[in-house]
Amino acid sequence: MTMSFSSSRSAFARTPSTRWGIPHTLFMLLTAIFLIASVDTIRAEAAQPLVSAKWLSENLDASSIRILDLQSPQGYARAHIKGAVNTSYAQWRRTDANGLPKMLPDLDYLQSLIGTLGIEQGTHVILAPIGISASEVAVATRVYWTFKTLGHDKVSILNGGLIAYSKLSDAKFVTEPTTVSPTTYNASLNKDMAPNGDEVNFAWKQGVVMVDSRSEDEYLGKVAGPGQRAGTIPDSRFMPFDRLLEKDGQSFRFPEVSELKSIYEKHKVPTSGRQISFCHTGHRTSLTWFVSHELLGNKDAKLYDASMAEWAKRQDLPIAKPK
Repeated sequence: MTMSFSSSRSAFARTPSTRWGIPHTLFMLLTAIFLIASVDTIRAEAAQPLVSAKWLSENLDASSIRILDLQSPQGYARAHIKGAVNTSYAQWRRTDANGLPKMLPDLDYLQSLIGTLGIEQGTHVILAPIGISASEVAVATRVYWTFKTLGHDKVSILNGGLIAYSKLSDAKFVTEPTTVSPTTYNASLNKDMAPNGDEVNFAWKQGVVMVDSRSEDEYLGKVAGPGQRAGTIPDSRFMPFDRLLEKDGQSFRFPEVSELKSIYEKHKVPTSGRQISFCHTGHRTSLTWFVSHELLGNKDAKLYDASMAEWAKRQDLPIAKPK
């Protein structure tokens, strides 16, 4: 039996329980479908730790994102992704009141810096390194960690960096600098994410796992910074940060979680439970923290900002040369 559009409208109107001319059961079904779709949309909008070059290309013109180009000013002037704003890495690490170099800046400074980049609390920040080396990718993970200490959860790293993006057929590179309107950025600093030397020492005494992200020569105490004792925090697990990336052509990218877990197992580093990673100035180990905390989901992992720049100079803190 067939029914014309007009007769079907009349049938709906005659149904005892209707909403906007739709039978109640059908209305409830459509409502459920809408709610499920809404949840999926929210999930899609929630920032993932990593975004692909393809994802960025598809979302390049979204008003909700701000791409932070992490090249040098000279590199940015030569070419950058359309809409990207350049920021100098040196701005994100400052000498603190105790003379420790390359530390997390104070809250007022960070709020001002982020505001000048046109970022608001709801902005999805995309960090875009070149992707040319592990140390250069660590610039992105360090800035990522900084945003996280401020409670800014909408932040992602472009996996493979600008090199991966450049391989797309629709890649949009420009030379003109992006102009943004400054914002008033307000945040609160989660100091628990940035333990100082005394707090790290207390955690070490409690048996918290320490992860040394430096080179093997640094770990074994064969080399040390000027005026610093050679060695590592006693009983630390050794896992150099550059082992946590894989080379894809010319770019370095994060591998699959299964591969990362294998690397952790090889270096006897747990993927869950309390742990604190460190290097020399908190740069290289930000990559280790990123993998542990963000990609492997260990929310008990922390980063020791001052790292060996502080620890190796303080005579009251223990140090050892692994055999």
